[in-house]
Amino acid sequence: MADDANNSQANPQPPQPNPDLKNLERLVGTWEMSGEVQGRVTFEWMEGGFFLIQRVDLEQYGQRIKGIEIIGHERPFGAEPSEEIKSRFYSNMGDTLDYVYELEEDTLTIWAGEKSSPAYAKGTFSEDGNTGSGEWVYPGGGGYRFTMTRAG
Repeated sequence: MADDANNSQANPQPPQPNPDLKNLERLVGTWEMSGEVQGRVTFEWMEGGFFLIQRVDLEQYGQRIKGIEIIGHERPFGAEPSEEIKSRFYSNMGDTLDYVYELEEDTLTIWAGEKSSPAYAKGTFSEDGNTGSGEWVYPGGGGYRFTMTRAG
């Protein structure tokens, strides 16, 4: 006769992605970027649904920026997943940049480094979700405005 408690321990349920990641589903696809930056970004889910992958190909101030960003909850070996959605961007210039993503209704804020950083992007999606516009803000001035238009 099988012991149900032992069977459930022998066959643990696989981990599931944090439900808050589903809010980022609206980013999935290809976006044309315009404004003070030109180019294209694409978002796709990594198998398993724990991470969203962004591929970047932009030109800004005459400089070509290409890179990849992995977005999700950090989960170091043996630890619980982070409360915040975090990311790391790797660029063709050798940069590794960390961000925190926060999506509330139609407003996406991407904090550079840690949440509440003085460097951040804030953008708003249109009602149909096919466009978004916003601005990167840098401490001491600077930054740039952008518009995203769904291309696919």
